[in-house]
Amino acid sequence: MKELKLGSRLVGPGHPPYVIAEVGSNHNGDMDLCRRLVETAARCGADAVKFQSWDKSSLIGKAEYARNTQYADKKRHFGSLEAMVERYQFTPEQHAVVAGWCRDLGIHFLSSAFSPREVDMLEGIGVVCHKVASMDVNNLRLLECFGKTGKPVLLSTGMATLGEIEQAITVLDGAGAGSVALLHCISVYPPDYRDIHLRNLATLATAFDRVVGFSDHTIGTAIPLASVALGACIIEKHFTLDKGLEGWDHWISADPDELAVIVHEGRNIVLSLGSSVRTVSEAESRRRPMMRRRILVARPMKKGEVVSEADLDFKRPGTGIAPDESRYVVGRRLARDVDVDHELEWTDLQ
Repeated sequence: MKELKLGSRLVGPGHPPYVIAEVGSNHNGDMDLCRRLVETAARCGADAVKFQSWDKSSLIGKAEYARNTQYADKKRHFGSLEAMVERYQFTPEQHAVVAGWCRDLGIHFLSSAFSPREVDMLEGIGVVCHKVASMDVNNLRLLECFGKTGKPVLLSTGMATLGEIEQAITVLDGAGAGSVALLHCISVYPPDYRDIHLRNLATLATAFDRVVGFSDHTIGTAIPLASVALGACIIEKHFTLDKGLEGWDHWISADPDELAVIVHEGRNIVLSLGSSVRTVSEAESRRRPMMRRRILVARPMKKGEVVSEADLDFKRPGTGIAPDESRYVVGRRLARDVDVDHELEWTDLQ
């Protein structure tokens, strides 16, 4: 499996998980809120903040706007679909401003492009890789545009069959894409736990020999951290400053405390996975004398008595004759008188 290089950051097995704070549209069209999201994600230790690059005409058709003019849920939908898209879309100039903030803070700027012209815009900004949304796994023309950039690609696989994933990889590779990473994803917000199937991470890694990750739509930190233990090298998690804000995704997003947990505990999990070779660490070896037991005498005994199994006890510390060496003690005569709880030494035996 070939690791990815995103800027100076290596991503793959054995490296800390590459954590993407998915802002998406959680900026709510407010540049001040957007800046605070970027700054907070950087403080939490995220490797990247990710947005979505679309406008009113590149994502949704007129008929769909006409079908969605009002919603019962006023918290997540303040007006018509068209009104929300107009409010949440970012201009190319705004993209450039946000990318500049990210450069200043030392965090990668990423975005999911939803049309060829937005791929070109992101290329002009200078992204380190491209992110393909799950909805575009079968959008072959757009995949070809991503591939022609020669950049690494992070491909979300929500709603996709193995055959569709294979087709997408073939198109990306054929167009000249850099390394392609596959993000296991369930395109439900939030998904039922029984539908997540984190073992698919191993399936994707085995089937395609690619770096794998997890694009998470669950609530909380447990499932993305579990994915790291199962091999996810990339974690994408929706991010907000306040889950109570109005908008599409705030309620299923990680807040700053949760994002920090995912970043720091994800690193600890990778460190703790270690090797499949059974070893005893130096630190653990140093604990043996204190934690293990040694052979003691269970009763007062006289010089010349033959030691039996019943005459032995096993207590801390483990600084003398070990319990598994008792077969070399039983049947031998004592060289001196000993009292109960005497720590038996080899010199006590004839």
